Amino acid sequence: MDAFDYEGEAELFPTRNVKSRHQSFRYRRFDRAAEAIRFAIEVLPSQSLAGAYLEVDEQRFDAKGIRSLYDSPAYPLLRGPQARAAIELRQRSQ
Repeated sequence: MDAFDYEGEAELFPTRNVKSRHQSFRYRRFDRAAEAIRFAIEVLPSQSLAGAYLEVDEQRFDAKGIRSLYDSPAYPLLRGPQARAAIELRQRSQ
Protein backbone atom coordinates (compact mmCIF):
# COMPACT_ATOMS: atom_id res chain seq x y z
CA MET A 1 0.00 0.00 0.00
CA ASP A 2 1.28 3.47 -0.83
CA ALA A 3 1.82 5.94 2.00
CA PHE A 4 -1.59 6.80 3.41
CA ASP A 5 -2.37 10.34 4.60
CA TYR A 6 -3.89 9.90 8.05
CA GLU A 7 -4.06 13.70 8.37
CA GLY A 8 -6.23 14.20 5.29
CA GLU A 9 -9.97 14.81 5.34
CA ALA A 10 -12.15 11.72 5.21
CA GLU A 11 -15.74 10.77 4.59
CA LEU A 12 -17.40 7.73 6.11
CA PHE A 13 -20.43 6.37 4.28
CA PRO A 14 -23.02 3.94 5.66
CA THR A 15 -24.04 0.74 3.99
CA ARG A 16 -26.47 0.99 1.12
CA ASN A 17 -28.43 -2.06 2.20
CA VAL A 18 -32.01 -1.41 1.13
CA LYS A 19 -33.28 -4.31 3.26
CA SER A 20 -32.34 -2.48 6.45
CA ARG A 21 -35.23 -0.57 8.01
CA HIS A 22 -32.93 1.92 9.66
CA GLN A 23 -29.26 2.72 9.45
CA SER A 24 -27.28 2.75 12.64
CA PHE A 25 -25.24 5.69 11.42
CA ARG A 26 -25.38 8.37 8.79
CA TYR A 27 -22.74 9.87 6.53
CA ARG A 28 -20.01 11.61 8.52
CA ARG A 29 -17.15 13.86 7.51
CA PHE A 30 -13.93 14.01 9.53
CA ASP A 31 -11.10 16.55 9.50
CA ARG A 32 -8.56 13.73 9.91
CA ALA A 33 -8.70 10.28 8.36
CA ALA A 34 -7.20 8.78 11.53
CA GLU A 35 -10.26 9.93 13.50
CA ALA A 36 -12.63 8.48 10.92
CA ILE A 37 -10.79 5.16 11.05
CA ARG A 38 -10.91 5.08 14.85
CA PHE A 39 -14.64 5.90 14.78
CA ALA A 40 -15.30 3.14 12.26
CA ILE A 41 -13.39 0.47 14.19
CA GLU A 42 -14.04 1.45 17.80
CA VAL A 43 -17.52 2.98 17.70
CA LEU A 44 -19.54 1.53 14.84
CA PRO A 45 -21.36 -1.74 15.44
CA SER A 46 -19.85 -4.54 13.36
CA GLN A 47 -23.01 -4.78 11.22
CA SER A 48 -22.66 -1.12 10.26
CA LEU A 49 -18.94 -1.40 9.57
CA ALA A 50 -19.47 -4.43 7.32
CA GLY A 51 -21.19 -2.36 4.63
CA ALA A 52 -19.55 1.00 5.24
CA TYR A 53 -16.76 2.55 3.25
CA LEU A 54 -14.23 5.30 3.88
CA GLU A 55 -13.17 7.78 1.22
CA VAL A 56 -9.88 9.69 1.48
CA ASP A 57 -8.28 11.55 -1.41
CA GLU A 58 -10.62 9.87 -3.88
CA GLN A 59 -9.60 6.40 -2.62
CA ARG A 60 -12.24 4.10 -1.17
CA PHE A 61 -11.70 1.56 1.59
CA ASP A 62 -14.16 -1.13 2.59
CA ALA A 63 -14.30 -2.70 6.07
CA LYS A 64 -11.19 -4.80 5.42
CA GLY A 65 -9.31 -1.76 4.13
CA ILE A 66 -10.37 0.33 7.12
CA ARG A 67 -9.22 -2.43 9.49
CA SER A 68 -5.89 -2.62 7.64
CA LEU A 69 -5.34 1.13 8.04
CA TYR A 70 -6.20 0.90 11.76
CA ASP A 71 -3.84 -2.04 12.34
CA SER A 72 -0.98 -0.42 10.41
CA PRO A 73 2.14 0.56 12.40
CA ALA A 74 1.78 3.99 10.73
CA TYR A 75 -1.62 4.61 12.40
CA PRO A 76 -0.95 7.78 14.47
CA LEU A 77 -3.55 7.57 17.25
CA LEU A 78 -3.71 5.42 20.35
CA ARG A 79 -5.94 2.41 19.89
CA GLY A 80 -8.74 1.05 22.07
CA PRO A 81 -7.64 0.22 25.61
CA GLN A 82 -4.41 2.18 25.17
CA ALA A 83 -6.38 5.33 24.42
CA ARG A 84 -8.72 4.79 27.37
CA ALA A 85 -5.78 4.12 29.71
CA ALA A 86 -4.04 7.34 28.61
CA ILE A 87 -7.20 9.37 29.20
CA GLU A 88 -7.70 7.85 32.66
CA LEU A 89 -4.07 8.53 33.59
CA ARG A 90 -4.39 12.14 32.46
CA GLN A 91 -7.57 12.58 34.52
CA ARG A 92 -5.97 11.11 37.65
CA SER A 93 -2.99 13.46 37.40
CA GLN A 94 -5.18 16.58 37.30
